[in-house]
Amino acid sequence: MKNLNVPFVKSLDKCDLAEVVAIMELHARRESIDVLNWANDFPYKPVVAFDIARGAKDLYLHYFVRGLSLKAVADEDGEFVHPDSCVEFFMRKEGEMKYINFEFNCIGTCLAARHESREVSEPLTKQEYKSIRRYTTLQREAFAEKKGIYSWELTVAIPFSLMGLDAANLPVKIYGNFYKCADDTENPHYVTWSPINLPRPNYHCPEFFGEISF
Repeated sequence: MKNLNVPFVKSLDKCDLAEVVAIMELHARRESIDVLNWANDFPYKPVVAFDIARGAKDLYLHYFVRGLSLKAVADEDGEFVHPDSCVEFFMRKEGEMKYINFEFNCIGTCLAARHESREVSEPLTKQEYKSIRRYTTLQREAFAEKKGIYSWELTVAIPFSLMGLDAANLPVKIYGNFYKCADDTENPHYVTWSPINLPRPNYHCPEFFGEISF
């Protein structure tokens, strides 16, 4: 099982997201999203990494991506973003198999829900979506797929309360996984942080989440 420790960085709470990147460069934990679980069918692997840290109330994630094609059709929260150039974070609390998915395309559009299973879920409310702060190096405008090699970055701050966690009394650990995908592009791919031992691409599998400690 993969594992990581999330450092506490007090100064994150005093900055807007555009300034957070430099702080995380110095103080966050950096990990790669580089596991090709389904290489025979989907061999393409872009370069993907993320920085992770926490403030007093939020979990901060900063994704770096470089690869073929760029797409962002979804421009309203709640729309499917996995067909676009997309990064994702799934988490569950210890002792539970219920989980939450946070999916973002490259312009920051978010799809998130609380899941009993892949088929049974409750989407976030509009107010909850608004509480997720986002900063992208791209313009926040939808566009069709662009061919070529592109690099982009996305920073998000997710309130611990959305994950069902008490920010003032965090558990020792939770479980989660980090993903990169782009289903409906010229080079579809499914890359993960923690390995998934299933025959076909499926990110909704909390049994394969890694350990995230605080």
